[in-house]
Amino acid sequence: MFSPEIREAVVSAYAAMTLWEVVAVVLALAYLLLAMRENILCWYAAFASTAIYLFLFWDVSLVMESALQVFYLAIAVYGWWQWRKGKAEPEKLHIHRWSVTTHLYTFAAVGLLTLIFGYVLDNHTSAALPYLDSFTTWGAVVTTYMVTRKVLENWLYWVVIDGAAIYLYIDRELYLTALLFVLYVILVIIGFFQWYALYRQQHNAPQETVAA
Repeated sequence: MFSPEIREAVVSAYAAMTLWEVVAVVLALAYLLLAMRENILCWYAAFASTAIYLFLFWDVSLVMESALQVFYLAIAVYGWWQWRKGKAEPEKLHIHRWSVTTHLYTFAAVGLLTLIFGYVLDNHTSAALPYLDSFTTWGAVVTTYMVTRKVLENWLYWVVIDGAAIYLYIDRELYLTALLFVLYVILVIIGFFQWYALYRQQHNAPQETVAA
């Protein structure tokens, strides 16, 4: 039914999995599902998952991805604080969009940082896939900040970043994590449409109130 190559890949994926990776994947998935619902509990799941991935990525020589987890630990606390404030004062933090100019500056910054850090890692460390590792890291830094500020387009950024990360994790034999990111790509598309519907509700609400 399945070719020897497929069977061998499945066996290798199973052998490469660890209990910690399973736990990290479950928590990371919980984070995304909760974030889609604007549930503040997402930041608790993010913090726990990140703490595990910090060690997993370091163990497979993904230097930038490991360093990214340190940032994630801090941003999970920051995101929780921002959303907690936003829940108490919803008018100060709601789903909104960035201007085209802001996006262009963001693309340029991520591109430049990718080249700089990719070059340093490629020439001075034994890091695997240094340029791709740098791109997914800096892209995730910016996009996670967008989540904390409830910027609508964060979901579209995640489609690109998670898509690139799939190859990265397959190369490092983190197969379960790669599978998680395939699911992520699907979920972030759903997340975009959910937030877009909320965005339209929030921005139409004042007009409807005036009309009433």
